[in-house]
Amino acid sequence: MKLHMQILIALGLGIKRNWHIFFGIILGIFVGIFLHGRDIPMVSTILTFIGQVFIRLIQMVVIPLVVSAIVIGITSVGDNKQLGKFGTKMILYYGIITVAAVTIGAALALIFQPGLGAAHYITENAASEVQASVATAVAQQQGNILNIFLGFIPSNPIHSFAEGNMVPIIVFVLLFAIALAKVGDVNRPIVSFFESVFAATMKITDWIMFFAAPGVFALTASAVSSFGIDIFASISKYLLVLFIGFIIQLCLVYPLFLRFFSKVNFGMLYSAIAEAMMVAFGTASSSATLPLTIACCEKRGISHKICSFVLPLGATLNMDGTALLQTVAVIFLAQAYGVPLTIPLVIGIAALAIVASSTCAGIPGAGLITIALILNGMGLSPEQLVAGFAFLFTIERITDMMRTLINVTSDAVVAAAIADNENEINYDLLNNPAAYEEIA
Repeated sequence: MKLHMQILIALGLGIKRNWHIFFGIILGIFVGIFLHGRDIPMVSTILTFIGQVFIRLIQMVVIPLVVSAIVIGITSVGDNKQLGKFGTKMILYYGIITVAAVTIGAALALIFQPGLGAAHYITENAASEVQASVATAVAQQQGNILNIFLGFIPSNPIHSFAEGNMVPIIVFVLLFAIALAKVGDVNRPIVSFFESVFAATMKITDWIMFFAAPGVFALTASAVSSFGIDIFASISKYLLVLFIGFIIQLCLVYPLFLRFFSKVNFGMLYSAIAEAMMVAFGTASSSATLPLTIACCEKRGISHKICSFVLPLGATLNMDGTALLQTVAVIFLAQAYGVPLTIPLVIGIAALAIVASSTCAGIPGAGLITIALILNGMGLSPEQLVAGFAFLFTIERITDMMRTLINVTSDAVVAAAIADNENEINYDLLNNPAAYEEIA
């Protein structure tokens, strides 16, 4: 099937499965155009309230989602030596790809500066508040570099949970999860508990995504009514930066990675996982695509041993497309609010994006949910950037589809590289598309 036909099918699949969100965006645009220039305080108040509710619901699930995802991901590796070898290589490879992604995202956002076009939509008071919050956080960090690292270690994890201090929470949970992985089967009650927490949190997130239609409608209508239809000219630059970044990741980073770390031909691999890539784009969910990703890889040459270990963990922990998106999104917000982007701050944003993306659930909308973690590291909360979030949510569905395609592809790329290193790949099958079995 021709590439353009696959893209059209994927777009159609995405619209069919997520019609309510697309409808919310379109309806929000029309309502916003109608309200623009009209003084109807009650309607504006209701739209603002609904948008705030949506953002608060997103914030609500961040901590349980992050904690349970880390515990499940690490404990699933276990203490087996062979799995430990796979795990070390997997973490190294995922790390290389994700660092490349955030570097590309940061460089493109700083070069093209997509947030400057949105700056005049932000009120002076809102911008001043955000600038002051970031300046205070940066000043505290510059006071004593040792205190920064000391602050990463929670003296009281319960207090960190209560305050929502994400970095100390993550440090504690990482150590706790590693300890659980080392103690053997005695960890099963605790791990089962976190598996239940993760499942329940994903279910809550599913419910929140049902509220995405009115939430996105309210944010879109509020933004368009306040700023006019010209808002989309500013968003288009942000979208273009993301598109360029994703293309570089897909067409340059992955092929170079495969060339340096394996003998796998990237063209053959992309051909083998074409169905998974297409469904990932259409569903915007790497978790929903996971069974198809495993089927594509296993039936086309990569061993079950590698697929069953690398791909599920990748769908949980490896989100380089999300990391790229989050880096660009936060820099976009910083530019829109006039926050000075120093080199240390940009590095901090990129580092937090790597952490935030690795704790992101493989479901639609999760990429923007964990942006709260990055903002927390900058001394901000999503409530302070409601207008900026309105920009991001207006095109969230399109960016979600693109970043999920990247996430799923990178999982398969790393699985193929590890399979090649461990002689767990059938090149006769991988390099012979005519012999591929049909994926159900």
